[in-house]
Order: sequence, then C-alpha cells, then structure tokens
Amino acid sequence: MSTTAELLKGAAELFPDEVVTSAHVRHFELPAAAGRFALITLDNGFDHTKPTTFGPQSLANLNAAIDQVEAEAANGEIVAVGLTGKPFIFAVGADLKGVELLKKHDEALAIGKGGHDVFKRLSALAVPTFAYYNGAAMGGGVEVGLHCTYRTVSKALPAFSLPEVFLGLVPGWGGCAILPNLIGAEKAVSVIIENSLNQNRQLKGKQVFELGIADAIFEGADFLEQSLIWTAGVLNGSVAVERPEVDRGEAWDQAVAKGRAIADSKVHGAAPAAYRALEIIEAAKDGDLQKGFDAEDQALADLIMGGELRSGIYAFNLVQKRAKRPAGAPDKQLARPVTKVGVVGAGLMASQLALLFLRRLEVPVVLTDIDQERVDKGVGYVHAEIEKLLGKGRINQDKANRLKGLVSGVLDKAAGFADADFIIEAVFEEMSVKQKVFAEVEAVAPAHAILATNTSSLSVSEMASKLQHPERVVGFHFFNPVAILPLLEIVRGEQTDDASLATAFGVAKKLKKTAVLTKDAPAFVVNRILTRFMGEIQNVIDEGTSVETAEKAIEPLGLPMSPLVLLELVGPAIGLHVSETLNRAFPERFTVSPNLKAVVEAGKRGFYVYKPENGFKPELDPEVAALLVQGDSVLTEEQVRDRVLDAVAQEIGLMLEEGVVAEAQDIDLCLITGAGWPFHLGGITPYLDREGVSERVNGKRFLAQGVASVPA
Repeated sequence: MSTTAELLKGAAELFPDEVVTSAHVRHFELPAAAGRFALITLDNGFDHTKPTTFGPQSLANLNAAIDQVEAEAANGEIVAVGLTGKPFIFAVGADLKGVELLKKHDEALAIGKGGHDVFKRLSALAVPTFAYYNGAAMGGGVEVGLHCTYRTVSKALPAFSLPEVFLGLVPGWGGCAILPNLIGAEKAVSVIIENSLNQNRQLKGKQVFELGIADAIFEGADFLEQSLIWTAGVLNGSVAVERPEVDRGEAWDQAVAKGRAIADSKVHGAAPAAYRALEIIEAAKDGDLQKGFDAEDQALADLIMGGELRSGIYAFNLVQKRAKRPAGAPDKQLARPVTKVGVVGAGLMASQLALLFLRRLEVPVVLTDIDQERVDKGVGYVHAEIEKLLGKGRINQDKANRLKGLVSGVLDKAAGFADADFIIEAVFEEMSVKQKVFAEVEAVAPAHAILATNTSSLSVSEMASKLQHPERVVGFHFFNPVAILPLLEIVRGEQTDDASLATAFGVAKKLKKTAVLTKDAPAFVVNRILTRFMGEIQNVIDEGTSVETAEKAIEPLGLPMSPLVLLELVGPAIGLHVSETLNRAFPERFTVSPNLKAVVEAGKRGFYVYKPENGFKPELDPEVAALLVQGDSVLTEEQVRDRVLDAVAQEIGLMLEEGVVAEAQDIDLCLITGAGWPFHLGGITPYLDREGVSERVNGKRFLAQGVASVPA
C-alpha cells in the first residue's frame, strides 16, 4: 500500500506547473487563558486575484503541517488547531489544471484518495479543530473545513459553494458524505445538486451560517479575532455549540428523490455527475463516513476519466479565460473614449440596451423614436427599472437619482446625437429601414462616432454600404434577455476599421459582456447554428414525425429547454424571419417551414398551451395541431437526433471553413454564453466529437484529442 506522501509525490510529478499552496503553522495563546493554539494558514503567495487551490504538492504541504500539529497535540503542547486562508480567500478547491493532465484511472483515484487521506486527519487529531471561513471557499476549500470539529464564517464572505456537479464531478473530498450528516439531506441536496445545476449559484456568509454549515458568524473586519475569542469560549465551556438532530428517516429519502427530479429537469439523464453524487448521499444515510469516502474516490476517478468532466473544464476555461481575451480583437490602445451613448428606437429591446449602457458606463444615454409617446415609454421603462433596483437595495437613492438624470429622450436626432460617441440602433429588422436610420444618424453624428447595429441576421456591410463613412459601422448583437445572457457578437463589416472595432470591444468590456468577434456572415454564429438546428426539427415534423417524438429526440443533449419551447421564447415570427434570411443565403441547407409560416400567420405565440390542471406542462395547442400539414415519413427518436446533429456538425464545419470565427472554441463560447448550451457538453463541438458525429459528417474532429476529452 502506498502512503499518502508517496501518492502525492507521484501525483505532483505529473503536474509540474502547479501553483503551490503552503500551509504555515503559527502558535499563540488563546484569549481567556484557554491555552496554546496552532493556526494553519493556507496561502499560495499571490494576492486575492489568484485564489488558493489544492494540487498534489499543496496537499503534501498541508499533510506536513498536520504532521507537526498532530505531534504537538499528542504531546499536550496545544489545546486546539485552527485553519484559515489568506485575505479574502479561504481556498477554492482542487487545481483543475492538474486534473486535465490525468490519463489513467489509477492516477485519478490517487487524487481522490490523497485529498481524503490528508483532510480526514483533521478530524482524527487528539484536540478539537476549527475552520475559519474568512473568504471565498469552494469545492475542496469547503470540504477541508467540513472535516474540522467546528466552523465559523465571515459575514463578508462573497462566495461559498460545492460547484463540482456543475463541472461534471462530485464533491469528492468529503462533501457528499459529511454535509448531509451535518445539516441533513435536504439542505445538502440543495447545496450540492440544486445550486450547482442553477449555473453554479453561490452562497453568502449569512446563508452558510443559516444552513448550519458554520456554527458561528462574525463581521469581516475583525473576523479572525472574534473567531478566536469564540474558540476560547468553546474550549473552556462558556460557549455551547448545538446542532439540530439530522432526520435519517423518510425525509432523507425524499431529499434524494427531490435531487433526482432536479437533475432530470436540468440534464435529462444526459450527464452522470448529479446522479453519482445522489447515490453517495443516499448511501451516507447510515452515517458511515469511511464508506462514503470510498464511494467518493470511485465516483471521482470514474468521472475524471469520462468526457463530461473534460468538457466541463473546457467550458469553464472558455468562459473564464478565452472570454477575457477575445480572438482577433484589435489592440485596445486604438479604442476611443465613449462619453455619451445614443439609442435609436425606444421599444423593449432598445430600452433594455439603454438601461444596460446607463448602469455600466454611467454616461448620458439618449433615446429617439418616431413619436413622443414611444420616447416617453422608453425613458419610463428605464426609470421604472432603476426604481426596482432601488427597491431591492441594489443601489442607493443618490445613485438612482444620478442614473435617472443621465437618461433622456428626444424626437430630434440632431439634438440628441450631435455629441454622442457611440450610437446603436435597435429598430425593425428590415434592411431598408436600418439603412435609412443610419443615413439620418450619419448626417447629425460627430465624425468619430461609432454606428452600431443590434441586427440578429442582416448584413452589416450592406447596411453600411450607402454611408459616407462605412468604416465606423460595427455589428453589436445582444441576446435576449439583455441583462442576463452574457454574449455579445461583435461583427466586423467589410469596411469596419480597427479603431471602430477596438472601441466596440472596449465598450463590451465595460458592459461586462463576453464579446466574440465574428465575420459579417448571415445570422453570424448563434442564430445560424440554432436556425439550422431548429430547421431540421421543423423539417422532420413537416415530413411526418410527431411533434412529441421530434422534441423527445433532443432530450439526451440536456439542453435548458426543448427546441419548440425555445422557439416560443425567441418568438415564432423572429424565428421565421431568420430562417427566411438564411434560406436566401443558403437555400440548399436552410428551409422555410410552411407549418411555421402558418403558425406565425395565425398569430400564434408558439406550438404549446400551458394549463394549470396539467401543472403548466407544455401541451400541443389544438389550434396549432389543426394548422399542421404533415407528410407520411415518420422517424424514430434516434433517427431524428442523428439527422439534427449531422446538420449542426455540417453547418459548424462550413462556418469554420468560411472563417466566421477564429476557432471551434469560439463557437462553443457563443453557444454557452448566448444560448445557455450546457456546460457539461462543453458547448457543442466536444459533444459532436465524443459522439462520433464530427468524423461521420466532416471526416475529422473539431478539437484535438485531449482538448475537452481524455488525453490519448
């Protein structure tokens, strides 16, 4: 049997680039003469922008610190041991860069075992142990604290989570076994499954305390000092720590069943992590922690060697790293300052854009439209949204007044835009209308002003073609709802110059959007792929397959919603318009569904109705069913799925050949941030590679082996 030290030494050799966390031990006398105390501080030597993680060498350092305090405890030299982090950071878990390098199941098993072997020594010491969650704690950072006897949390703690299921793992260093035994299965399922699958929702310090994960909560300013006074009280008996009894009866089983229902609704059985975590929670009911740890080791190793985790890490890296350095963006030094923004249009989309620019840039924003009533309505919407933020305590009265003072509406473009630096149009999606608007704006805007279009599918170059200065026109395509979806497709027209493009990227960064550069090609990235995807679904329905079969065929992808529910969200009329645009560009691949046309002409908002007596589940609207004209070619779910995925793989292959974006990674980044494509798929290209679709359709993978997959 290998010792923990040997296991970690072997793992450290596989991962030479680890950012190593040290575990400093210092000693002092506790208040109230409670005795000599050892405090271990986790610190990687960097500031809070590089959070502390656990790679193999970091675990070895913690192991060595525990060797020291274990001997001191055995000799009666200390009364307790504490564990805390550097300023603002406790620890954020395993170093995922190391996980990506693992090629064998036994290497993956060693990582799970190594973490358990080190962490569980904290609960085996001869003296009580205390974890002080002073700052951000995630994954293994949360779990190392769970192995301690007691825990305190800072009120200022901004982020606390077990995000493993979100990435395609399970909390594998004690989380699945200890947490339900500490706070009960229902709360544990909420933290491990529900929060993870809700886009990795974070807990704040107060919630950590209310859930019972921490035994005490203190202000951030003197958190460690107060925690040590409390520790002294626990040790000398003046503070009693009481925890409610955990219900190990039916409540436990119900919590696991609820977790399965949540997982089914989010991933439809398409991703294994949530279900593996629930199996461990289910088995932890009898309180046998070691059995739970062994199950965590196995699950961790199996998942590390599976495609889902590699796709999850790939997606995480896209959103965290690639999103911050957009491929093909010009030198940011070329960007011009933006001190005033103009918005052409005052409808819902234009009003949402005005609000976003106002909140993020905090510069004057002026809306225009064709009549005063629309202008007033647009400004009124922005004012009402600011009032909502004030009501929720997100901004104070001064800020609300200032923001309201910065937004205005005028009918006269010359009066509104004469000193604007960035003007965006959000008018009707019709080329002649947009060209007319841009001609009017160019006549009154300053020579340096950027003219941006929020078009979802029209040619930016054609829109700019009749202007004196087409070089300052740029596509700036947001996704609805604007406040929630991070993606912004920045489109370079044929004439767009570098300064205009750099300014657009600078504005996108201030708006806190994920900007991806795209060529001026029909429907750009997301809408082109989704229209091909939806078009193929509609084709099989038109040809004779039932709506139910066509929808169910896509469930194994684990998408956030079914294709026809998505169509409802987008709006059938917009879906039809985009399909018509693409049909004109690529008639051999993009069809215009006569059934979709009939649905739009009948004024229907979608294919479904939602009745309270059926729990608001989508049911085919009888009026829509009566409109459908279908052929007699009926496909199985598998045949539908193959056909849809083949179409998507073909389209992505063609887009990459055309240079619509720099790489397949940008396609995935767009689908994750603009269409809610699941993290566990890594976007779309890793999934198509994993399922063999890429090679079947295009004769090659989109991504090299080892990128979003287990290295060869």
